[in-house]
Order: sequence, then C-alpha cells, then structure tokens
Amino acid sequence: MNTQKWSARLAPFKTADNNRSVLEIIATVVPLVAIWLIMWSLLQTGNALAWLAVAALLIPTAGLMVRLFIIQHDCGHGSMFSSKSANEWVGRILGVFTFTPYDYWRKLHAAHHATSGNLDGRGMGDIDTLTVNEYKALSFGGRLRYRLYRNPFVLFVAGPAYMFLLRHRLPVGMTGKPSAWVSVMGNNIGIILLCAVLIKFFGWTAFLFIQLPAVALGASIGVWLFYVQHQFDETYWDVKPGWTHEHAALHGSSYYDLPKPIMWLTGYIGIHHVHHLSSRIPFHKLPAVLQTHPELQDVGRLTFIESLKCIPLALWDEQASRLISFKDARPLLQPA
Repeated sequence: MNTQKWSARLAPFKTADNNRSVLEIIATVVPLVAIWLIMWSLLQTGNALAWLAVAALLIPTAGLMVRLFIIQHDCGHGSMFSSKSANEWVGRILGVFTFTPYDYWRKLHAAHHATSGNLDGRGMGDIDTLTVNEYKALSFGGRLRYRLYRNPFVLFVAGPAYMFLLRHRLPVGMTGKPSAWVSVMGNNIGIILLCAVLIKFFGWTAFLFIQLPAVALGASIGVWLFYVQHQFDETYWDVKPGWTHEHAALHGSSYYDLPKPIMWLTGYIGIHHVHHLSSRIPFHKLPAVLQTHPELQDVGRLTFIESLKCIPLALWDEQASRLISFKDARPLLQPA
C-alpha cells in the first residue's frame, strides 16, 4: 500500500461542517446533562438500589465525557469548525468540563502527532515507552519505576485520574512558557467556578459521587483508547531517515473496531490510523473514510478481545521491530 498517496486521497473529507458540528455537540451535551440529573435525583432517595443505579449510569456518563473530549480534541486540530476562533473558544469551554487546559494540551498533542512512531521523538504527549536496551541500561530503581509506571492499575486507573484531576493543574513540561500558564490557570479558574456551581445547586454528595467519578472513569477510558491505538503488537517505530509521517500514521496507529454504539460514544477515535493520516478530518467523517476506502479496514485492526492482549506490552524490541512484554524480554536482559 503506497502511503504517500493518502494525504491527497483523503483531502475531500477535510472540510469542516459547522451545522453538523453543532448537532454533534448537542447530541453529546443533552444526554450527558440528562443522565447527570437522573443520577442526582436517584441520590436524593438514599435508597441502596438507587446507589447501584448511579454506579451503573456512571459508565455511559463517562463515555459521553470521552465524546465531549473528542469534540474538544477535534477543535484542537482545527477540524470541528471552519472558524479558527470558534474552534479555540469551544475547545477552551469544553476543557473546563473535561478538566483539560485546551491550549496547553493542544501543543502537547500536536507534538504527539508530529513524532508518533519516531523513536527519536518520544516523550511529548504520549505514553512513555522504552526500548529493551534502554531498559537494560537502567539501575534497579529505574527499572522499578518503569515497571510501576507500566503496571495496569497505574496506567489505566490511578494514572489517568492523577493526570486529569491533578497534573493538568500545572503546565508540566512547559513551565517556562507564559502561554501555557495562562491556559492552565484559566482552565483552573473555570473548573473552580464549575465545581462551585455544582456544589451550591446539587450538593457535595453529587459532586463527590457523580462529577468526580465521571471525570476519573472517563479519563481511564480515554487513556485505554490512547494506549490501544499505539501500543499494540504490530505497531511501528523507527528512527530517521527511515521514519516517515504517513507510514508511521498508517502502521503505528491501530483501527480499534468496536461495536457501533461504542464507536459513536467514543467519537470514532478508534479509527485512529485514518485520524493520524489526516488530523483535519472531523471525527464524524471517519466512518465515511472507511466506507470509501475499504482497504483501510484491515490495516492495524483490533477487536476488543484482541486489544486485551496489548496490556502486557511494555518494551520496544529494536531487533524484532515489535513491542514485547517484560516476560518476553527476560532472555534479552541477560548479561552476554
């Protein structure tokens, strides 16, 4: 497959559709608010079954939070609206609800797109990944820290909650840039106002048992999606001059083929290889790309069951050009 042709072939899908974008926001915000209010009403009863219902409803709520984040994400790529100003301000407003400072995150994410699959460009807006030789050269403490970082509980539960609830409160990695501080502090002020309003009108119980869990669970879902989209068995990493953006986009990003309702709920971000081929394609047009170019449906395709096999992957084996687990790396870590 000649990847160099894809940029031109996907050009017809890059046009923003303002009316459709507004409808997508409405289709996300209305059910999110409705479910939130239903959960709040259930908590007023104090019934044990009501608490169980709230726990169950947190799942679709978190899914809609992910969808809200994907809309913000598309604003960051300039693909949601035809107006740059509309993209920026909608992204900043949504960032208050997703606990994500829009301008600061956008720059980190742009670095991820610019360096995805490039071994020399790791460390900005991605999941930390070491090669076997880099891991081998670490001290005992260094290996322990990396193994803790790669622990599934840390990676998919504690880490996402820490990232969205705490780490995003400071411009980590960009502390020397005034614009990053403005973005983060402005987002913090918006979050404080949002929390104050929720607590005043709905109470601490709703805030602690609806809003915070929804954000944390949404963060876990989002990080899992991001992980599977790049950390899979047949992913691609290389160094320049062998590395090229389009080849890395097509072979270093997966097509996470989930059931259609879940694809809708997660903003079709599972069609990640197409997104990396052209980030200016609005998320709602990604399914149309697969329909128009069916040859892309078999590239990097992962089902949910297959994606579970990605969890142990932790190190890049440069000799085999594939991700491997710590267990598989043991023979390679032995002294010569």
